[in-house]
Amino acid sequence: MKTYVASKSPCPVGRASRLLGDRWIVLMLRELFLGVDRFDGFLERLPISRATLTARLEWLVAAGVVTRDPPEARRARYRLTEAGRALRPVLAAIRDWGEAWLPQGTTQEIEKAPGPSGPDAPRRLEKGATGAER
Repeated sequence: MKTYVASKSPCPVGRASRLLGDRWIVLMLRELFLGVDRFDGFLERLPISRATLTARLEWLVAAGVVTRDPPEARRARYRLTEAGRALRPVLAAIRDWGEAWLPQGTTQEIEKAPGPSGPDAPRRLEKGATGAER
């Protein structure tokens, strides 16, 4: 199980990305903002393994984003701290960006062509919903 190690980067974006760059952390924060506060609640709403969920909850607690109340109870509640609540506009911005730039149901097929990495190397992406080649 991976443990959270705080970044020593002099760059605040680098430090934040140590925690927020993890896919599960962002989805767990979404669920916390939607009112999920128990381990089983996360399991019901996310396709995450118990081990990964345990590790990521520990990361959030270690980073000071979430508290576990009571700390040693089996049926603890997870609550956002002031630092965690300060992430609300960040999650809202990610949601808005995803809605604007990654519309639901858009598929992009990869055309296969011979290339330097072999016959199955991706050559280009089909045009997306915007009509722009990606």
